[in-house]
Amino acid sequence: MKGTESLRLRFAPSPTGDLHIGNARTALFNWLLARSRRGTLVLRIEDTDQLRSTRASEEGILADLRWLGLGWDEGIDEGGDFGPYRQSERLELYRAQAGKIVAAGSAYPCFCAPAQLEQERAAQREAGHVSLYSGRCRAIPAAEAAARRAAGEPAAVRFNVRAVAGGDEAVTFLDEVRGPIRFPVAQIGDFVLLRQDGLPAYNFAVVVDDLAMRITDVIRGDDHLSNTPRQVLVYRALGGEPPRFAHLPLITAPGGAPLSKRDGAVSVQAFREDGYPPEALLNHLALLGWSPASGVDMLTVEELVAGFDLSRVSHSPAVFDRQKLDALSARHIARMPPAMLEAPAVEHLTRASRLPERAPAEVRGWAGRLAMLYADRLPRFGLLPEETAPVFAFDVSKSLADDDVASTLADERARQVIERMLEALGEEPIVATRFQAAAADVRRQTGAKGKDLFHPIRVGLTGRASGPELVRLLPLIDEGSRLPLPSPLASCRERGRALLASPRGIPTT
Repeated sequence: MKGTESLRLRFAPSPTGDLHIGNARTALFNWLLARSRRGTLVLRIEDTDQLRSTRASEEGILADLRWLGLGWDEGIDEGGDFGPYRQSERLELYRAQAGKIVAAGSAYPCFCAPAQLEQERAAQREAGHVSLYSGRCRAIPAAEAAARRAAGEPAAVRFNVRAVAGGDEAVTFLDEVRGPIRFPVAQIGDFVLLRQDGLPAYNFAVVVDDLAMRITDVIRGDDHLSNTPRQVLVYRALGGEPPRFAHLPLITAPGGAPLSKRDGAVSVQAFREDGYPPEALLNHLALLGWSPASGVDMLTVEELVAGFDLSRVSHSPAVFDRQKLDALSARHIARMPPAMLEAPAVEHLTRASRLPERAPAEVRGWAGRLAMLYADRLPRFGLLPEETAPVFAFDVSKSLADDDVASTLADERARQVIERMLEALGEEPIVATRFQAAAADVRRQTGAKGKDLFHPIRVGLTGRASGPELVRLLPLIDEGSRLPLPSPLASCRERGRALLASPRGIPTT
């Protein structure tokens, strides 16, 4: 974006539900521009929809932003010189500004009943016309309108588009993503500033707030593009200079339809509960409509800040592809340091009742090491209980239901390898060096090597025909068998003995 003054950007969600990923991307792009240009990010809550806005939703949005790491410099919970930062606490300001616009002849009281307006709109739609207000109340003399309002007659405040547009046939502005934009004035009907209940309409409140908070740049979704000409006119009526606008492309499902709940999780909270790391979700959201100059798709937050530039934002729809997110997330998890794996591993294993609710330190540490073992195959931590099921849940019958396991246990040479391995391990705790020494001893005794050695060991000591490398897996199974877990974990020795006790790989009944 142009300009040398200090940037002031804002993210202004409505607390009427969870934080949608489309709004999360808007917050991210505002945050990235503020951080890359050393600007100020303001968090404002637009809560004038009294029927749908809730404080619980607001708290959820704030929690999601903090989880993503998208902090703000001014606004809700941070304070600042231009508060309050909830629209519901700024109603007197909106009413005062509306009064100034009415006094200047740029707006007027509208006494039309809602039913009357809906009937008018329906007739226009039936005739194939754009639904625009007829301007019926515009012609009411100011003195008469004032008297009617003084008598208590309900009235909204409606903007006088032609009076403010003057002789202009179009409202024009430069969009930082889409370039020059032109909206014919004839397609902009007189819109409401204040409703009959005194609450402000969106296109009025947002301008009053952005002017008062000295917002220089507005980055938002292109679903707001049609609102912009109305807002430009309100800026003009209030004697203010509009900010620079940048409208981000729509996020769609892979088929091109708008993203919806049918496509899976669409809220940040849902992705959070599924166990996606915030770094991975931010990385994927950044690539929805923006491309780095480097062409690299896996980026840290620091790299996103360093490389972010609105000139590289596309105006074509951005496709939210869950498979791409999963692939990117798996790469992020695989390179996470061990210390960062423990908390999400404990969270999701506890949720699946694999760990106690208040896990002691030794259990938490073990869970972190277990997650590290499976990290290279996890797109999200929510899959950790499923991936690690062979560690926690051992059952002879289920193991033998696998043809590979059954055939291995039916082979005499394989059974001999398992028996010798159990003898070589003894009763001491299994650690990597002990496992390696025992495997070497069994190789000398039996002559088995390579797959003929390690496959029977895997089958006999885990009950599965595949999994992570044994030198790391077996010590973790053995350690887990000694921990206070909700359901006792079978040790490698217990598994081996139980499987060998089922003759020739045929399960006992």
